Amino acid sequence: MARKKSIPRKKSIPRKKSIPRTVGIGHQDFETVITKDIFYIDKTSFIREWWENEDCVTLIARPRRFGKTLNISMVEKFFSVDYAGRGRLFEGLSIWREKSPDGAYKYRNLQGTYPVISLSFAKVKAETFSDTRRQICQIITELYNKNDFLPESGCLNEKESVALLWQKGHYPVGRV
Repeated sequence: MARKKSIPRKKSIPRKKSIPRTVGIGHQDFETVITKDIFYIDKTSFIREWWENEDCVTLIARPRRFGKTLNISMVEKFFSVDYAGRGRLFEGLSIWREKSPDGAYKYRNLQGTYPVISLSFAKVKAETFSDTRRQICQIITELYNKNDFLPESGCLNEKESVALLWQKGHYPVGRV
């Protein structure tokens, strides 16, 4: 039997092997999405837009499942003093690459510099008004306890500090 001539094949370009990203559904924590390499569409430009608008109040009105809680988590992780020095979460994202005209990274110095109080009712699921109220009160209590370090942190301005003194029953003399 005659041997068939083998057809020369083109050499393929070796590709870097990588694990495909998971497309997660229902994730509400920015840090989890980034650290577990879950597929994420970069929305950090929201931080820039929000910061530059200097709005007194921001209303984020979107239908269910549009990523409101995830976006708020992203903002919290960016600004919160609890995440100071954790800029690595934002590496490769638009907010981290943004430069000012002088070539300096415009927003990196803001990361982890503010006390942030983030309140979400996403997990409030109740059938009666009293159960809803109880769950909301529990969330507020946990949030208060989580942030009890603020009076001694040096992060509050004079008016905020005086307000806390009034709350604790200490009445400073003078005007603020």
